[in-house]
Amino acid sequence: MKACGISIVIPVFQEAYTINHTLDHLIDLPFSGRFDIIVVDAAPSPTTIGAIRRTDVAKITAPRGRGPQMNRGAAAAAGDILLFLHADTRLPHDALESVAAALRSPRIVGGAFHLGIASPNPLFRVIEGAVSLRTRLTRIPYGDQALFFDRRFFRRIGGFSDIGIMEDVELMRRVKKGGHRIRILPARVRTSPRRWQREGIVNCTLRNWLLLTRFYLGTPPDRLACHYRAATAG
Repeated sequence: MKACGISIVIPVFQEAYTINHTLDHLIDLPFSGRFDIIVVDAAPSPTTIGAIRRTDVAKITAPRGRGPQMNRGAAAAAGDILLFLHADTRLPHDALESVAAALRSPRIVGGAFHLGIASPNPLFRVIEGAVSLRTRLTRIPYGDQALFFDRRFFRRIGGFSDIGIMEDVELMRRVKKGGHRIRILPARVRTSPRRWQREGIVNCTLRNWLLLTRFYLGTPPDRLACHYRAATAG
């Protein structure tokens, strides 16, 4: 049976307003094992980790980019399981127990949750349904679904690539190509609707689909990252 220590790695950039709410939520989750939290700040002036009130959270810095940030957090992790969480995402109440149970099977190397969006707008239920269907069919969950891995496997596969965007998709494609098994847990995370609200639900969704399609067609991630920053500027 695998050990069940979990390290929760949270890459952040200008999340001072959100981070303490996220940490309080995590500390309150029930878990029979041990877990630690690592916040990795990429801001030139690390304002997010400077805003953290808790003293039982590891605070480190890294170059900007979720891939390098999450790799830096994984390198500092003490847990046998790595769980990568966006700062604006909340885990289900039994998330830690569910993750530990999933990785007790030697055949499972990692997994994710289904996506939930914290808004009553019915359009988000359509997006959630589409994401759930895509995840079941492709077995490639995305970063906002709280990816988790056995730490030894994560290191063996090389972690996240240092690319400007789609680091989550690229890693999960390598996992799938290698024939490794993941588990999609039935519960949903609850992620903030802020990016859809800021850009418009339709515009944001179509832009994400377009970026993903171009990535699958071979457009270099750095070029996609430039287009993403231009589309979300302001």
